[in-house]
Amino acid sequence: MSASTATPVTRLADYRAPEFLIEKTHLTFELHEGYTDVSSRLTIVRNPKSTKTNDLALHGEQLELHSLAIDERSLDSGDYQVTPQNLIIHNVPERFVLHCSVRIYPEKNTALEGLYCSSGMYCTQCEAEGFRKITYYLDRPDVMSEFETVIIAREGAFSTMLSNGNCLSDTVHDGKRVVHWHDPFKKPSYLFALVAGNLACLEDHFTTQSGRDVLLQIYTEAKDREKCHFAMQSLKKAMRWDEETYGREYDLDRFMIVAVDDFNMGAMENKGLNIFNTSCVLAHPASTTDAAFQRVEGVIAHEYFHNWSGNRVTCRDWFQLSLKEGLTVYRDSEFSADMNSRAVKRIEDVNLLRSVQFVEDAGPMAHPVRPDSYMEISNFYTVTIYEKGAEVVRMLANILGPKLYRQATDLYFSRFDGQAVTCDDFVQCMEEISGRDLSQFRLWYSQAGTPELHISDHYDADRQQYSLTLRQYVPATPGQAEKKPMHIPVKMALYGNQGTLNLVINGQNKGTEIVLDICQEQQTIVFEQVVEQPMPSLLRSFSAPVRVFYDYQLDQLQKLILLDSDGFCRWDAMQSLMRIVLSKAIDGKGHQAEQMVLIKVLRQLLADYAAMDAALLAYMLDLPNEPYLASLYEKANPVTISRVRTQLQHELATQLQTELLNCYQSLQNSAIGLSAQAMAARSLRNRTLVYLLQIDDARYRGLAQQQFSQAENMTDQFAALRALVHAEHAHTEAQTALQSFYQQWQHESLVVNMWFQVQASRPWGDVLQEVRELLQHEAFDARNPNKLRAVIAAFANQNFTRFHDSSGNAYQFLAEQIAGIDQRNPQIASRLLTPLTHWHRFVDEHACLMRKALESLSQHELSKDVYEVVSKSLNKAH
Repeated sequence: MSASTATPVTRLADYRAPEFLIEKTHLTFELHEGYTDVSSRLTIVRNPKSTKTNDLALHGEQLELHSLAIDERSLDSGDYQVTPQNLIIHNVPERFVLHCSVRIYPEKNTALEGLYCSSGMYCTQCEAEGFRKITYYLDRPDVMSEFETVIIAREGAFSTMLSNGNCLSDTVHDGKRVVHWHDPFKKPSYLFALVAGNLACLEDHFTTQSGRDVLLQIYTEAKDREKCHFAMQSLKKAMRWDEETYGREYDLDRFMIVAVDDFNMGAMENKGLNIFNTSCVLAHPASTTDAAFQRVEGVIAHEYFHNWSGNRVTCRDWFQLSLKEGLTVYRDSEFSADMNSRAVKRIEDVNLLRSVQFVEDAGPMAHPVRPDSYMEISNFYTVTIYEKGAEVVRMLANILGPKLYRQATDLYFSRFDGQAVTCDDFVQCMEEISGRDLSQFRLWYSQAGTPELHISDHYDADRQQYSLTLRQYVPATPGQAEKKPMHIPVKMALYGNQGTLNLVINGQNKGTEIVLDICQEQQTIVFEQVVEQPMPSLLRSFSAPVRVFYDYQLDQLQKLILLDSDGFCRWDAMQSLMRIVLSKAIDGKGHQAEQMVLIKVLRQLLADYAAMDAALLAYMLDLPNEPYLASLYEKANPVTISRVRTQLQHELATQLQTELLNCYQSLQNSAIGLSAQAMAARSLRNRTLVYLLQIDDARYRGLAQQQFSQAENMTDQFAALRALVHAEHAHTEAQTALQSFYQQWQHESLVVNMWFQVQASRPWGDVLQEVRELLQHEAFDARNPNKLRAVIAAFANQNFTRFHDSSGNAYQFLAEQIAGIDQRNPQIASRLLTPLTHWHRFVDEHACLMRKALESLSQHELSKDVYEVVSKSLNKAH
């Protein structure tokens, strides 16, 4: 792993203000076939907050330097030094204009960072450190500059030539087209964007709350223009929601989105010119599932919300990444909850936290929401930064309440507009408005790991007192062996026989729901005037990202499932009941009594499905997934977990097939259209179909075939396909459906990705061999991140059963693939590596094989992205 010698560790403690600032940035791009010439004119001044130095060190990688001048004076070779990562200019004045000319090769840029060429279209991806691959610059978020961009290309080469801000001119002379852009708002280089290609445009307008007209434009390939209408409506909803909820109005005269097929991320919030992965823009009922529609809506909103929480106010350094990402994920989560089902959105968020983020917290890559150090910043675009960071903001919002939280965010946006700031600056605004000391709460930013809450209770009938004792514990994580108690807000209620009880503490009636501030290692809360034995409803709406341990009895779980007014708690009670059944079976203990209770409750819910939120019931039917079940064990046996879960799913299907079939058939006519109700009906209907396909019965295979062939939307067609492919006894029908599906959709790249994914995630048979064959398929492109995610990531992350085959061949396969991908695209390679990093969580026979795969990977010449993850996983990190 030779990257070790060239990969220094960057530490938060070593942060220093930049020695110089760039007041103005003028860039000229001359696009030629095979290469691009970039000329920069930078107005640079010494930072009065920095220490004195005579040398200017600029970032730059993979650049071919052609000329360099200060204030029109050309520099000799002795005036500067070029290294693989920097350009160092000696003895610079206090204030000067730096002229620099470099050549880059976008067509050869397979890493998709900086300026690259995708299917004949030029586009940029500069976050986090891609701008240094475009020109020499102070490529750090605390250097904010006013940008002007000139794009020059042969006349007729491109119909679309875009950059940030407002278009000043678009002219043609001497056979060249010249487009001039200006962004009046200062921004760091990571928010720079450029696009040049032959694209179609969907236009609309939005009138802001102050009456300003904003031009909205979505650019994509001409064949996909009609798939952008939903994205446009989502954008307008997000703009209105941000005005009404946060008082944030859009600031430029136009807002542009460009859809790109080759993109490492979901989307990028470049000021005024968002660049999106096509999977997060294109949507049409015939070719897009309901889940994909909701993802488009959420990601569109997320990137738009960044205009304030990320662009107008940005992060001082990359350790503060969650300042913009955590806040913006919370904002888009609340937007999605308002647009759809709040309970279901909360369940989706919690599922991701428990299945992925909690596992990350327990692994070698565990890090705080504000990390202390990194080798490669791209490795820290993680669920901890994003999703756990959002939960930290959610806790602050719950602690302050809606009114004070809004006042605090108003203060934050006004005080720090146009600045690069820190997580502490954000929390300080919360403190000032609320008058509360949040110094202990700040531990959520600096302390890694998932806190555990161990809860016990006691009811004193004579005194009519109910005591709840909460003890917290934060497990050790790499570099943090000892942990301090956290400030954990626990939202709760108490249920009696007639519903919720009033909560009286120290003689004060707190209503029927309360947020307890748990700040000590152990606290006891005493509720008074409790006239009957109560049942606690804990961590309502998942008020904190913690693991809760409370010994619910089966009858208590039954009551919560059927009666709790909090949708999350109903689902969570069902998950707890299912987990009890599964855990006892995994541990080889008797579980028949618990299983009978589970069947009884599910039968009752299905019999009364018409009175329930169909989307919520659909999620309540889902068994806990395998990664979450594995996370409950210090040493998990993946083979046993998969076998037991499959057996329970089959048993539930067998016992409940009458109710499942009735529900499926009754929902047929209500699952039409794109309304929230229709989406919910489809979700429930397709969950029941999955259960029915667990039974080896030609009737149910026939139902799936009929749904597949007659479906009028992609949600139902793909759900039927997936149910057939994932049912071992439906192999013949599945092969016919797969061939038909590919023939119908082979010209739709995003749909073909789904076709890849459903095969790679099939939980039975020799899937590894099939995955190898898919990598040779005519529709597969190893340079395209979406294709890699659809096949390799789907197999490694979504096919727990076959990836953890006892032979260990899948582990070695993943290591081999990563070694090859790392040569082309280190970011994607590093992210594909995650499943192997959890080797220590499995029984020895699997752990040894996973570690062996990592060790074989370590023998390759690795990028710093992959090196960091491998070395930390093998405990060889610096």
